[in-house]
Amino acid sequence: MHRIFGGPILPTLVKLAAASIVVGLLLAFFGIRPVDLWYDFLDTVARIWHMGFDAIDWSVKYFVLGAVVVIPIWLFVRLWTFLVEKK
Repeated sequence: MHRIFGGPILPTLVKLAAASIVVGLLLAFFGIRPVDLWYDFLDTVARIWHMGFDAIDWSVKYFVLGAVVVIPIWLFVRLWTFLVEKK
């Protein structure tokens, strides 16, 4: 347990409690409530989730757009190479 807490357990718990009180007072001074922090965290996770799907949508759209041009050209080159090698 000594290694997990970074020192003796009781003094570490006292330091954590004191730091928590100081930070809690500062947050209360600025009008921030714990539930606000939780909702902001969940909102951030939701935004990241949607950004990920937006990135997938963006990449699929441009993949298909490029494939409409690249695949026919590739097929033409492959057929041309096949026909030239036959001669």
